[in-house]
Amino acid sequence: MTAVIEVKNLTKRYREKTAVDDISFTIERDSIYGLLGRNGAGKTTVMSILTAQNFPTSGDVRVFGEAPYENAGVLRRMCFVRESQKYPDDATPLHAFRIARLFYPNWDQALAERLIADFQLPLKRTIKKLSRGQLSAVGVIIGIAARAEITFFDEPYLGLDAVARQIFYDRLLEDYAEHPRTIILSSHLIDEVANLLERVIVIDGGRIIMDEDTESVRDRAVTILGDSAAVEAFVAGREVLHRESLGRVTSVTVLGTLTPAERAELAASGLDVGPVSLQQLIVRQTQHSAPTDEGALR
Repeated sequence: MTAVIEVKNLTKRYREKTAVDDISFTIERDSIYGLLGRNGAGKTTVMSILTAQNFPTSGDVRVFGEAPYENAGVLRRMCFVRESQKYPDDATPLHAFRIARLFYPNWDQALAERLIADFQLPLKRTIKKLSRGQLSAVGVIIGIAARAEITFFDEPYLGLDAVARQIFYDRLLEDYAEHPRTIILSSHLIDEVANLLERVIVIDGGRIIMDEDTESVRDRAVTILGDSAAVEAFVAGREVLHRESLGRVTSVTVLGTLTPAERAELAASGLDVGPVSLQQLIVRQTQHSAPTDEGALR
């Protein structure tokens, strides 16, 4: 496959804080990536640098083989949809879509109109008077209808209800199947988007802790449940991500793929084996001393 983004030893510091700490990765053409991690992990900083809205302290960033900063040819081939997008006070969704139509060479007006109907978006109401969900819909419509060669979605659907989010997922996948491009999706609703993702990059504390195909990640851990003594005996010497106990029953999440012999051993011991969702795995691997819940992961 062909890399459309190449990042080498990227670091970004803000005074005494290091937001991104010497990371390297590549993004391949025509794939859907998940850029995942907790709040403040560095995801938005990375996307801002890739789209020339921020500057690295050190390191090298190449998009389509070129530096993106002040590079109109590269920037016109990318679309960055972010939750904090700003618009002029008197702008309406109609204005936003007209500007997008002029800027993005692959813009599909028929698709935009279909999405406007799907999200029931009022076109002539000023954007500053839209609800949070309607504002998110504006960004989602631009991100899909632009058909940019690379599209970044940074928490694109905050405020959308479950039905609207499902519309987003369905329309994105439908159009991606017909018009493949590279999509980088940052989201804290990991279980909702897991089936969309072909590869995941997890950032924690400014560093990459995971960069793998989604299918490989699914087999990285298991949860073992049953009699506490039997569970503890089996997991001895293994890397434990999480442990919970209630009375004489213990649940332990461990890294590693079980062999058929190990699964047979667990069954003979009366222990249950369960899969670990992508969200659970990432939460367990990014839980440190600070408490968090799965909904806070971004």
